[in-house]
Amino acid sequence: MCLAVPGKVVRLKDLDMADVEIGGVETEVGLQLVSDVKVGEYVLVHAGYAINKIDEEGAKEMMKLFEEIGELDEIAKLRENDEIS
Repeated sequence: MCLAVPGKVVRLKDLDMADVEIGGVETEVGLQLVSDVKVGEYVLVHAGYAINKIDEEGAKEMMKLFEEIGELDEIAKLRENDEIS
């Protein structure tokens, strides 16, 4: 399964690269597939490349959904280990 995750551009390194913060971690991302990206904007990142720009509200909504999925995964693990019913 392939997922694109939202990230906030924190630093432009040159015309084709930027540092993007995803879930509290900064990573280097290629900007070859999007144009006119600025510091503070949000992008969808897949396989090390920004594939689209996204507005802040949409990015935060996606991040919240990922957090909820992570919480559901933790609950499923606890149930598998019979730690909760």
